[in-house]
Amino acid sequence: MKLKEILSSLSFYKTNSSIDENAEIKSIEIDSRNVIPGSLFICIQGFTVDGHDFIDQAVENGARVIIAQKEIPSSVSIPVIIVSDTRRALAMIAMKFYHNPTNEMTLIGVTGTNGKTTVTYLLEKIYEKHQQKTGVIGTIQTKIGDQVFPSNNTTPDALSLQKLFRKMVDEKVDTAIMEVSSHALDQGRVFGCDFDIAIYTNLSQDHLDYHTDMRDYLRAKSLLFSQLGNTYSESRKKFAIINEDDAASSILKKSTGQHLLTYGCKNKADVMAEDISLYIDHTTFRLSTPIGDVSIHSQLIGMFNVYNMLAAVSAAIAGGLSLETIKLALEDTPGVDGRFQPVTGGQNFGVIVDYAHTPDSLENVLETIQQFSNQKVYVVVGCGGDRDRTKRPLMAQIAVEYADTAFFTSDNPRTEDPVQIIDDMVKELNPNQNNYEIIVDRKDAIHRAIASAKKDDIILIAGKGHETYQQIGKKKIHFDDREIALEAIKHKEI
Repeated sequence: MKLKEILSSLSFYKTNSSIDENAEIKSIEIDSRNVIPGSLFICIQGFTVDGHDFIDQAVENGARVIIAQKEIPSSVSIPVIIVSDTRRALAMIAMKFYHNPTNEMTLIGVTGTNGKTTVTYLLEKIYEKHQQKTGVIGTIQTKIGDQVFPSNNTTPDALSLQKLFRKMVDEKVDTAIMEVSSHALDQGRVFGCDFDIAIYTNLSQDHLDYHTDMRDYLRAKSLLFSQLGNTYSESRKKFAIINEDDAASSILKKSTGQHLLTYGCKNKADVMAEDISLYIDHTTFRLSTPIGDVSIHSQLIGMFNVYNMLAAVSAAIAGGLSLETIKLALEDTPGVDGRFQPVTGGQNFGVIVDYAHTPDSLENVLETIQQFSNQKVYVVVGCGGDRDRTKRPLMAQIAVEYADTAFFTSDNPRTEDPVQIIDDMVKELNPNQNNYEIIVDRKDAIHRAIASAKKDDIILIAGKGHETYQQIGKKKIHFDDREIALEAIKHKEI
């Protein structure tokens, strides 16, 4: 694409020298290591790395033009374009360079503290039953049809997103479904994404290491709904899907001018689950919707999954899918990797691995286990390092309240001392709340919990779910709760 076409996406900018607007730009890059001859390099100022510091490397690798938001030394030998905000410019340029791909398919965004991954995979299943090709972007992985790619962030940067969406369009994807984190919304990573449906799951304490408080966290979430726009199209209706039972629902509804579809189990909503029955291996309920009612028998377990199903159902209805298709998909979905996932090795007690890493999600999972547990409940749980410290005592409090015994351990300590993290967890417990053990090594903690279990007991291993690593310092070491649990089960039987 010619430089003048790319620059047409920007309103105002300055240059340090004359530029050849007919220059052919081969790629857009924000990582100097990826620059090739003919690239346009955009300097992004991050939390730990500033792209402005890598201009020389970008030039050396063949960059044709630099876009920056700081004054650049005159010694730089190629044209430099100065804008006020390179993040915003990146989104505009990326959308232009990749020919606005989200305008060529349906785009669904899911935001909220918990449930985002499960909702995206439920929707993937529903749309596949509808004979549509899907793309999924999220915490666990990125998918284009049957192709699977690793994910580094819940929501990629604006450049990666537009490039990925173009690939989806080229591969005939009909509907793309993505998790949209509060970080991504706050940092403008989804600028340029033309969402058709925005889904809100819930809000509970998380990411307060990034957001100043819960109000700021909610503000970030609300951006997804305000960015649906204020105009209406008969050919492309836009919908906001809101959890009516969540305390923040009224604020989210006020944040959008688009069509609303609400869901819930308690408060009156457009889409509701009624006559709910929860079992150890399935869930049943009557689904009431604006297009009819139907009974659901799902392999997913727990009230939190009822809400996840309602969110997915609401989006599918907004997308014009039939109730018959929705029912088939819900009843055919076995579950999501690392979300309330049973680990079975022939033992006579239950072992469940779940991603629950917030106070609300941990409480939801333990409440679900309590509903079908006949014997003791054990929980193995820790808190991540370099993250929100205020949730640590809350996690410990929930663990000792809902479990017969809690094992407090390490969970991605990163650059923090895992002993100090656990001290932060237990420091506010009352002296009589002594139904816990501290075992810093996560492998040892899992082995200890499984060694303690007797017939019909249930062990929850919480916090990591699908993750296959333990991050210690700056290194990621292979570690999979499910593998360790199976190893411990086999060791117990010997």
